[in-house]
Amino acid sequence: MTWRTPFRVLGLSLLGFVLAIVLYLGVAFGLALIPGRPVPPPDHAEAYVVSNGVHTDLVLPVRGGPVDWATVFPPSHFPSMPPDAAYVAVGWGDREFYLNTPEWRDLTARRALGALSGTGRTLLHVTWLRPGELGRRAWRLPLDGAGHEALARHIRASIAPDAEGRAVPVTGAHYGRVDAFFEARGAYDLFTTCNTWTGRALREAGVPVGPWTPFAPNVVWHLMPLDATVPGTATRVGRRDSAASRRA
Repeated sequence: MTWRTPFRVLGLSLLGFVLAIVLYLGVAFGLALIPGRPVPPPDHAEAYVVSNGVHTDLVLPVRGGPVDWATVFPPSHFPSMPPDAAYVAVGWGDREFYLNTPEWRDLTARRALGALSGTGRTLLHVTWLRPGELGRRAWRLPLDGAGHEALARHIRASIAPDAEGRAVPVTGAHYGRVDAFFEARGAYDLFTTCNTWTGRALREAGVPVGPWTPFAPNVVWHLMPLDATVPGTATRVGRRDSAASRRA
């Protein structure tokens, strides 16, 4: 073995790493081009996706749909619930990332790699939103009643319940006054991200979306943005969902 051999191995390893990243990104954004822009069905049911560009949440009316979400996620588990709360925003992500990366400056290589490893537990992050708090980073979903029910089933199937079938809160874990975390099913990894969770929900609901959505732009690529007319409402979900975005 000559002195050049270790450098050759290192070079090939780096090349393979770069090619793997290019392939990952190419597949992710190439698949996003598959569906066409959806046309809302006649019996349009209200539901949204919100995104800060990195992370996505599903947003449904608190009441008026197939589920009263205040009975699934009891207000007693939140510091407070606005009396006029109109929507519930639900996201899924890695437990360690959610709880220990409240700001981007808290992100470490160990936490990022741990989230991508698929070895950790996951949580649902649930936030109450008042009318007008969807903000400019919201996309309305083209849903009928059956699609709305499919979204609700997806969220409920992601809950890791206690022995009595109730959502289990993470005591004392909050980003603000109107949010809480609950134990969830599934493992987060490089190929199963917070955004693939959202994308899978949309496919189950019949919303046109790419077959694999590891990034937030993949999720909203074919959706119509909501025309947010209230200035300065970059959603509570959009803030730590800027926080949300860190849920990897």
